[in-house]
Amino acid sequence: MSGFPDALHWRSACVIDPVLKAWGGSWSVSFVVRCGEAATHFAFANGVITGVDGAAQFSLSAPGPVWEKFLQPIPPRHHHSIFAMHRQVPEFGIEGDELAFAQYCHIVRRVLEIGKWLALGNAAPAPATLRPPLGDWPEPQLTGGYVPVRAAGQTYRIFHERAGSGRDIVCLHTAGSDGRQFHRLMSDPRITEKHRLIAFDMPWHGRSLPPAGGIPGSWSLNTDLYIEIIMGFIAAAGLEKPIVLGASMSGEICLELAYRHPDAFTAIVACEASERIVGRKTPYAFDPRVNQAYFIPEWILGLMAPQSPAEPAMDVAWCYAQGGPHVFAGDIDFYAGDWDARERVGRIDTNICPLFMLTGEYDYSCTTEMSAATAAKIPGVRFQAMEGMGHFPFAENPGLFAEYLLPILKQLAG
Repeated sequence: MSGFPDALHWRSACVIDPVLKAWGGSWSVSFVVRCGEAATHFAFANGVITGVDGAAQFSLSAPGPVWEKFLQPIPPRHHHSIFAMHRQVPEFGIEGDELAFAQYCHIVRRVLEIGKWLALGNAAPAPATLRPPLGDWPEPQLTGGYVPVRAAGQTYRIFHERAGSGRDIVCLHTAGSDGRQFHRLMSDPRITEKHRLIAFDMPWHGRSLPPAGGIPGSWSLNTDLYIEIIMGFIAAAGLEKPIVLGASMSGEICLELAYRHPDAFTAIVACEASERIVGRKTPYAFDPRVNQAYFIPEWILGLMAPQSPAEPAMDVAWCYAQGGPHVFAGDIDFYAGDWDARERVGRIDTNICPLFMLTGEYDYSCTTEMSAATAAKIPGVRFQAMEGMGHFPFAENPGLFAEYLLPILKQLAG
């Protein structure tokens, strides 16, 4: 197969792989990786790779040039993960039992990682991740607590953390996650020297526990509720005209904050933001046949840039693995369902509140083209594409993200 190792070598490396061994158990799956007319079959029984007898449940297919891009040390955008190629590369396809793929996408991803490691001329076993290490990073100096926030007739106990001193920046986490995404940004002295970062966990997320009587699986977010929670937290925390920073679903709501409440903020930084997102809902984010703790992090890892360091990238995935039932799916109800600002983004007044938009090169959900098209409708907005970044910029690569954020903060200080 073009670029991939031969089948025997590849399967032998899977047999000794420490990650696949750790994931062993009472499960079985069989799938094929196709490159043009060539194919390599992988079969697991009771969590152990075996021979290739029997029919495959599903296959991943692409012509040689697509796989060759995937196998590069740093793949070009949209060729860096299974989910990115499935969404953005027409020549790539997943055929067969879609449910089985959702159940075992983490196994497929790891098998492909092993194949890539070998294709790059390395010996087995492959390391647990092919991402570069983060290196030394300071620990955040945090204080935290709870404030009551009333929204949609319900009182929530909202957990928040703070770090630094100076002008306030309210940090809004992404769908299905929590404020821990900002811990490394909160420990960057270049930012905390003159700014106080405040990150809070949305209701049902992280350390903001479900309200009394809340039914697990019932969480669903919409634009009005989201705005009410954010503005309620800002009031309860006693913040005055903070800067707001968000990405993904919180990047979207940043645009809405700029439209509805420009007088309430010093500035808004909307990352991975677009006026409308389609095609991001999946039934497998809340399907009793699919383990959310495996499936959702795989979806998340595929949204990150391959250059993003291992430790923050895996931290992001781990926080997603800890989400409650329907919490991520309920957020996607807003992100790729209720959210539609096509008729109002053009009425955002950046003379009242400066608006900055930043989008990562490797984001296949909200692409740089989508963000640029939205920015073109907003007079006075400053838009910039972030090279080497994905969908979770402040969390997956905080050092690189700071290089884009610091000039904005300097401009606002001036």
